[in-house]
Amino acid sequence: MEDSDLVYRVGLDAGEMADLIAKHWHDVWQYALFLTRREHLAEDVAQDTFVQAMRAIDAYRGEGPVKNWLFRIARNTAFNYRKSAFWRKVKLVGLIPDGRGGASAESEYWRNELANEVWAEVWRLPRKYREPIILFAHYEWSYGEIAELLGVAEGTVKSRLYRGRAMLSERLKGEGIDGWSED
Repeated sequence: MEDSDLVYRVGLDAGEMADLIAKHWHDVWQYALFLTRREHLAEDVAQDTFVQAMRAIDAYRGEGPVKNWLFRIARNTAFNYRKSAFWRKVKLVGLIPDGRGGASAESEYWRNELANEVWAEVWRLPRKYREPIILFAHYEWSYGEIAELLGVAEGTVKSRLYRGRAMLSERLKGEGIDGWSED
């Protein structure tokens, strides 16, 4: 089957699919990176996410933003990767800072160091606390959106965010990171 057959079968033309990918690729890839913690795996997960989305576009009911639907596919895809034998053999590493900003080299360095330490501690949290924190803090999702993606109640999301922040705060205080607060 050629790509054009697949696009025709799901009811999107090539331009519409290209627009969907262009609009959401970066966010899906970043979320996949948060889940996999490896750039090359994030790339694979993101690609598989859009392939699955193309195949199942007719299943999208429009009940929420398409981005949330794509994140759900990415999450399931990443978890399937995790279950594979290959995933279990991969050693996870920390995130690479994005390097944005116009501050002095020294202040940029220290800002990145602090961010790296905070994210390193986020990654040490149990997944049930880590994932809501990432979705809330990085992607600015609402409690309802997080609850829908994770398949839990909104109250559970709030509770996990509270507990995750408390654990993170204790760990950061234990590391001697000044200026950390739970605002």
